[in-house]
Amino acid sequence: MVTLVMWLVTATVGVHLLYLWLTGGGLRQQAAKVTRFPTTLVFSHPTLAVTALGAWIAYLITFDRLLAWVAFGVLTVSALLGFTMFTRWLGGGRHAKGAEKRFPVVSVVLHGCAGVTTFILVLLSAVGP
Repeated sequence: MVTLVMWLVTATVGVHLLYLWLTGGGLRQQAAKVTRFPTTLVFSHPTLAVTALGAWIAYLITFDRLLAWVAFGVLTVSALLGFTMFTRWLGGGRHAKGAEKRFPVVSVVLHGCAGVTTFILVLLSAVGP
């Protein structure tokens, strides 16, 4: 249950960051190449995370360990995409371009820390007794 709560915290902050990106013109900036975040990357990360969450909820209902491993595998890919966006965001620094320059540091750090915590908890649950 702690894992699910952590996942929801991660998702809530992630939705906030996606909202900031969209309202900051993230989609419009794709054509002008003014962003470091390609649309495919921006939408693949949460899509995979939600898919993994679905597998995790199915695991919580059935206790089928295979579903926990499916959730972990899909979450791993989502986490790698998230790490890619994080490094691109960091690389922008004070010269950040596009909508991602509006991201509050606190939100990015909270999303990342909650995401890593969720990742570890899912792994521990999949491996666990």
